Amino acid sequence: MTPQLSEFIQASLKRIDAALERALARLAASDEASIEQSLLAAMRYSLLNGGKRIRPILVYASASLAGPTPGANQREAEDAIASAVECIHAYSLVHDDLPAMDDDDLRRGQPTCHIAFDEATAILAGDALQTLAFDCVSHCAALDWRSRVQLMQLLGQAAGARGMVAGQAMDLASVDKPLSLAQLQAMHSHKTGALIKASVLMGAAATGELDTTRQRQLETYADAIGLAFQVQDDILDVISDTATLGKQQGADIAKNKPTYVSLLGLDGARQKAGELHQQALQALADCGSQADILRQLSSYIVGRVR
Repeated sequence: MTPQLSEFIQASLKRIDAALERALARLAASDEASIEQSLLAAMRYSLLNGGKRIRPILVYASASLAGPTPGANQREAEDAIASAVECIHAYSLVHDDLPAMDDDDLRRGQPTCHIAFDEATAILAGDALQTLAFDCVSHCAALDWRSRVQLMQLLGQAAGARGMVAGQAMDLASVDKPLSLAQLQAMHSHKTGALIKASVLMGAAATGELDTTRQRQLETYADAIGLAFQVQDDILDVISDTATLGKQQGADIAKNKPTYVSLLGLDGARQKAGELHQQALQALADCGSQADILRQLSSYIVGRVR
């Protein structure tokens, strides 16, 4: 990781953690007497228990294409969008870990939400985090109403039955079944890639209207890194260990899920990740030095160890 990227990631982590704290505090203060404290505790547990924060980092990186020093209003808009995508991501992990879904008991090195609390509380915490995402955008005074609607549409499409939820349904339906590479990519472009793509596009949209050329460049970039992220996940599920991953190593193999490694072999999966990285770089070839962080994030995604 370059010093430039390391500095950017550390600054982004501070920003998103502070923004998420503000979102939870605003929720608690809005009508404290009516919020069940165990629900709020489960939401906090799931949202603030660490993680790579790739999606909010991508929001900040994409927004930085407009310039490195955003004003106060711009920072507020970026924080609202980054909070929204991380709330969606956190909710999806809570629900994915449930016994009826992937049935995992470890997430980010800690007991999953339904283990730390109980299954019903985990379901409700996931529901509440999902709606909090849209609250973050809809209540952002730094965004005009047109922008809020546009951003909520992007987020809703990425998170719902045409995006992430569709991918999870495909994933559950594919257990013990052979998939072609095209089918596997279609599944992960929804399950993992849709929210990553939304993070990139929403971050860029926070700076104003996107021209058609820039939007296509960012879409191509985001499609590539979204798949690359999943390919690397599949590789790490084979070569890493539970302590490093923060979740159960070998879970996909144990559940007989189709993966890039099972389909292409370990070397083939690594080659695929490298090809996707090159596609991401090529998409940004005309974007100048302001896209350097996005380029370095692509390298980070395919080289990460957890």
